Amino acid sequence: MEKYNTSDIPKSSRIPRLVEHLYAEMPKIESARARLLTESYQQTEGEPIIQRRAKAFAHILHHLPIVIREEELIVGSSTLAPRSCQTFPEFSYQWLEDELDTVAGRSADPFFIKEETKEELRQIHQYWKGRTTSELATSYMAPEAIRGIEHNIFTPGNYFYNGVGHVTVKYWEVLNIGFEGIMAKAKAELAQCNVGDGDYARKSRFLEAVIISCQAAMDYAARYAELAQQMAEKCTDPDRKQELLAIADNCSRVPAKGAESFYQACQSFWFVQLLIQIESSGHSISPGRFDQYMYPYYKKDVEAGKITREAAQELMDCIWVKLNDLNKCRDAVSAEGFAGYSLFQNLIVGGQNKDGEDVTNDLSFMCIQASMHVNLPQPSLSIRVWNGSPHDLLIKAAELTRTGIGLPAYYNDEVIIPALMNRGLTLEDAREYNIIGCVEPQKAGKTEGWHDAAFFNMCRPLELVFSQGMDKGEMVGVPTKDISEMHSFEDFYDAYKQQMDYCISLMVNADNAIDVAHGERCPLPFLSSMIDDCIKKGKSTQEGGAVYNFTGPQGFGIANMADSLYAIRKLVFEEKQFTLGELKEALIWNYGKGLDQQSVQDLAQGILKEAENAGRQVDEKMTEAVVQSVLSMKLSKEKISRYEEIRNKILEVPKFGNDIPEVDYFARDVAYTYTRPIQQYSNPRGGRFHAGLYPVSANVPLGGQTGATPDGRYAHTPVADGVSPSAGKDVNGPTAAATSVSRLDHFIVSNGTLFNQKFHPSALSGREGLEKFVALIRTFFDQKGMHMQFNVVSRETLLDAQAHPENYKHLVVRVAGYSALFTTLSRSLQDDIIRRTEQGF
Repeated sequence: MEKYNTSDIPKSSRIPRLVEHLYAEMPKIESARARLLTESYQQTEGEPIIQRRAKAFAHILHHLPIVIREEELIVGSSTLAPRSCQTFPEFSYQWLEDELDTVAGRSADPFFIKEETKEELRQIHQYWKGRTTSELATSYMAPEAIRGIEHNIFTPGNYFYNGVGHVTVKYWEVLNIGFEGIMAKAKAELAQCNVGDGDYARKSRFLEAVIISCQAAMDYAARYAELAQQMAEKCTDPDRKQELLAIADNCSRVPAKGAESFYQACQSFWFVQLLIQIESSGHSISPGRFDQYMYPYYKKDVEAGKITREAAQELMDCIWVKLNDLNKCRDAVSAEGFAGYSLFQNLIVGGQNKDGEDVTNDLSFMCIQASMHVNLPQPSLSIRVWNGSPHDLLIKAAELTRTGIGLPAYYNDEVIIPALMNRGLTLEDAREYNIIGCVEPQKAGKTEGWHDAAFFNMCRPLELVFSQGMDKGEMVGVPTKDISEMHSFEDFYDAYKQQMDYCISLMVNADNAIDVAHGERCPLPFLSSMIDDCIKKGKSTQEGGAVYNFTGPQGFGIANMADSLYAIRKLVFEEKQFTLGELKEALIWNYGKGLDQQSVQDLAQGILKEAENAGRQVDEKMTEAVVQSVLSMKLSKEKISRYEEIRNKILEVPKFGNDIPEVDYFARDVAYTYTRPIQQYSNPRGGRFHAGLYPVSANVPLGGQTGATPDGRYAHTPVADGVSPSAGKDVNGPTAAATSVSRLDHFIVSNGTLFNQKFHPSALSGREGLEKFVALIRTFFDQKGMHMQFNVVSRETLLDAQAHPENYKHLVVRVAGYSALFTTLSRSLQDDIIRRTEQGF
């Protein structure tokens, strides 16, 4: 292990000014990239798609407007306005076309857009009709899979509308040999190709596309070198003049060549991070083990006296600010699921090397310090923990957690490493894992993981059990037994498993259709140049060029389903407190609360669909009559009382999250209904599916699409997030909740699990509070839990921030697998965070 310095480094006065400038205005949508992309595509009609992508990337980088913001030391921005975004019509555009006039006023992640920009985008979009990955993916999907999406059983919208992302590239290779070195590798591979080879046509064009893309990246940096030189010549402030000259010198060398200093390594890293997100709209471009690949440059400069720890810290802080400058506009529904303008750029510290030795170093601590200094959501800082982790590092991490920023997230090497090996990674590669996006492990520079491939709502198949596979008048699931014919819990549970298996197969079909579409229409030669073994294979990552190829859709609602099924087993079949028929009625009537607007619409839609199937003409008059008929339906006082009684009985049943072995191991079995079936499926890139159990923040909007559940949850309210207990149901303290979660099988969930806890700030006060907190993490990880993350903020503070957002502009909270500014979240998501159980020691 390297020697490390744990002392705090003071924050540069530059950093608050950079942050203030970044958040001075509302984010904007700009059109330059879309215009340049379209120009290039119009000029390359008929050419191989991989070359069209490379030439479009080059055209964008040669002409995209560039800017060096005031006081910046690390330069490169995809937009002229801070914290703004470009658009990516090659993936999809119709949602943006439909929302151009509403995107500025929506509740989640609004963007300002000029009228002239709207008009330009409308003109640009005309070219893309019939040419997007989204449209091609739809044509590949089975009709029943599309129906599953329409009925909110699952949603693959992440990659359906956007690029894939979710990757960590070989930053270290660019730092070492630059893009000139990568181009040389591509040229050498091309020279070995024979025109008579069966794969020559595709491989040669791919390698040429890599060369074009790398050259474009170097040209882009050269534009910044020239701009910095020009600004230096006009600058009258002698200090800023020297900074601009240093920027010009850095950009004239990197990323074309290998970095010669820590400063150049920082600039080279940033160009890679930025350019990947100009080539594609895929988010979760994760820096990974920054403290490892940057450390040699830091160590060399510090030992040579070329840089102080303070100067190095300021450069890192500047990178942390820049990571928040990147942004992305999503459709309104997706914005609710990814609320907070997050790009999920996960950066992780600590852990082991390929030989199993701890590699904590100075930069591990300085990364944590940078998050303290900047106090912003990005990067999504994480820490690897194992029995060799220095206690000093965990205390430093706990100090950051205590600030309330929701960082870092904690990951257990001793679960994740064997879980990845079980998926085919070598021991050496598994030991060098990092985290992608929210909570997803992968080996950097070798993996196309397709994490976040879909959100699968485990509550919806349970609804299908009660309706024999029908939803709103359509057969969405499979026709399982009528509940009146279910005479044992095993009958009911088997029906649930049948619905789960079928719905999972539909999700796989949808994911694979989207996967094929990305390979055909949007291969990414620049990204692929930094992933093994794309150059050797002559294939992009989208076509299977990576060493490891996975697809990782995530399930959520584990706690709801565990508590629901346990309640059914106990109250219906063991104690016979009520029948399945009574429970079905109670769920329809929302435990006596009656039908809300969403339920009225759903019931009316089902009636109208049945009428249509029966050959009746459904018109506006009939629709209005059916809606009014549903609205007129009223419950008797006796029924209301009975349904409330049923819910009260359910609430008295023991719940997951309280260290009750019988309940917890039942939850483990329920989780298997998702995690085991998905393993049998393969993807078009030659890899396998594997499960994740985390919701991003989709447990809120997708809960809004889900009726009442047999755990006592009311209709259209949030479902449980990740593997966490349902909000408010973990009443025996944080250790009991952690013990329950640890009893799930985390080893099988190699695409990641998410466990949220919320503490009152007093719980972490003083050194004693920090020690107890670290002990909680150690205990959970000793019990083989995979992941933990925390909010340390009082309920009173959050409620006041809702009432007076102007006083809390910089309040950062943990949402799901990411942190975000609390005041940028939708009201429903804010409420979900407030509802979480507030723990204490």
